[in-house]
Amino acid sequence: MPSIITHAAVPLALWCAADRGRIPPRLLGAGVIASMLPDADVLAFALHIPYADAFGHRGASHSLLFAGVLAALAAVLASFGSRRPWSAPHSSGSRRPWSAHVCQPRLAPTMQAAVFIFICAASHPLLDAMTSGGLGVALAWPWSDHRFFAPWRPIRVSPFAPQFFSARGLATLLSELRWVWLPLAGAVVAWKLIQPAPAAPRDPS
Repeated sequence: MPSIITHAAVPLALWCAADRGRIPPRLLGAGVIASMLPDADVLAFALHIPYADAFGHRGASHSLLFAGVLAALAAVLASFGSRRPWSAPHSSGSRRPWSAHVCQPRLAPTMQAAVFIFICAASHPLLDAMTSGGLGVALAWPWSDHRFFAPWRPIRVSPFAPQFFSARGLATLLSELRWVWLPLAGAVVAWKLIQPAPAAPRDPS
């Protein structure tokens, strides 16, 4: 796997590439958590669950289904946070029942949260699949227990915590800088450069 810090590169890059305020701080924070959360399955080692087990490291929590579940949860939470009156209140003389004014969720924030969280969560196993060691990722769980690797695997696999602060850990960080952070930074800069300049405000005079 890449180090836990590097998994946050994807939501941070999306946030930098988006228009200012498009991705609110709470959603960015949720995206960072979603990008790291699949590695909570390292607890499987403490529970003596085999690495290759469906619930071992890089197993079920690294599946696209898991990313979809997180996206659905984000959509539900966003729908509660984005409720507004569906229609303007009527005068006191209106006979329209109060239930007609019930708050309804706005679709845009709900979809934005779901898509953003899915991309952030799914980026984790996709980056893991590009590493040079360990087992592959169970992208298709529960329909298949097959562990997938990408055809191209340039990212040096990260050691676990006890060995991270070592020469091997430093080599991993340099590899991640080269193959994750710098390409994403370059993509963000390129994206910003090709965006049209904002229209100048018209002189009211």
